[in-house]
Amino acid sequence: MIEFVDTNVLLYACSADATLKHDVSVALLSRLFTDGVGVLSVQVLMEFYANATRKFQMTSQEAEAILDDYAEWRLHRPDHASVIAAVHLQRRYKLAWYDAMILNSALESDCSILWTEDFSDGQKFGDLVIRNPYKNARLV
Repeated sequence: MIEFVDTNVLLYACSADATLKHDVSVALLSRLFTDGVGVLSVQVLMEFYANATRKFQMTSQEAEAILDDYAEWRLHRPDHASVIAAVHLQRRYKLAWYDAMILNSALESDCSILWTEDFSDGQKFGDLVIRNPYKNARLV
């Protein structure tokens, strides 16, 4: 089972606040690292860097070090055909543009799960299932 991770999960994992979303994100990313089944896209890495340095005020070096942590993960690199496929997804499902690109990257990577809070939990796109990692999360 291959699992795609959206930017928000990476950002919550780096949040300085010890919140439930932080804890859930760290646990999810740790499992995906250990199992070797995590997938990201160039878009996710770019969004992470932009938000980490702007919103979280990380230094460029701090954000780069986190990006380096994902060097061994499978990486989807969209090409022209990927962009056109995302355009079709955007029109068909009336999605925001960047959500359509994320969805297309997960589909093209043959993922079975897309971890994000930007879609409806349980929503399906073919064999791909959307999962919101925070939907039923509780502190134990």
